[in-house]
Amino acid sequence: MKKFGIVGAGLMGTDIAHLAAENGFSVILYDIDELQLKKAYSTITDRLNRYVGFGRIEQSAVAEITGNIKLHTNIEDLNNADIVLECVPEELGKKQDVFRALDRVCPGGVILATNTSSISVTAIASVTKRPDSVIGLHFLNPVRAMKLVEIVCGMATTRETFESAREIVKIFKKIPVESKDYPGFLLNRILMPMINEAIYALYEGAGTVEGIDRVMKLGINIPMGPLELADMIGLDVCLAVTEHLYNGFGDSKYRPCPLLKNYVAAGYLGRKSGRGFYHHN
Repeated sequence: MKKFGIVGAGLMGTDIAHLAAENGFSVILYDIDELQLKKAYSTITDRLNRYVGFGRIEQSAVAEITGNIKLHTNIEDLNNADIVLECVPEELGKKQDVFRALDRVCPGGVILATNTSSISVTAIASVTKRPDSVIGLHFLNPVRAMKLVEIVCGMATTRETFESAREIVKIFKKIPVESKDYPGFLLNRILMPMINEAIYALYEGAGTVEGIDRVMKLGINIPMGPLELADMIGLDVCLAVTEHLYNGFGDSKYRPCPLLKNYVAAGYLGRKSGRGFYHHN
């Protein structure tokens, strides 16, 4: 596999495009928004130039890596990719719309992957005529730093699709872990209730933002507190995943905290908006 298609040039799509290009793939980066595509390309170029300044890569590597990335606003241009990874917002309807289009555009044998962090891969695959070729590849933010990629098979995903996807993850120098197709998979089923409970503690006045994070960092020796981590993930993403857990399991222990809902409604989304539980430059 040499041609890696990506749908969506947001934060995750940009970073995965960089990762794929760096590892020798020809990247077809698609988005309907041309300005977003140019922003993604600029982000990757600026990052690589910083790496040159730090002495991490040679100047020649910048042109080599960016040369592997082609920008496209026509989804039909994904028709010669070997694998296409969807990186659109965490909403089932939006993801299904993308997969309907990919099912029409991409020839048989192409792996159709989703970067969903909590939505059923089976439900996403159900709108295609090839659910056997649909798989979940859950990359984590920040993509370059996080080693884990959860691989999630839908009800019809074949082992051949799984093995091909796992090989790509290994080429990316990531560590694949297979998770079952249940709400939140493994990581977010465990992580999001912790973050949500930390927000409840803040909501109920049990501690300050700094106090809640400090007690968790010092108490269980983790590098980031749950509220700091929520800001990095994005509070809108945290809310969407928590709602998927709550709706998927029907268990009140996953009920999103009202304070989290209010922050998202106010546009306080964390690092990407400049404000979340912390203020960010």
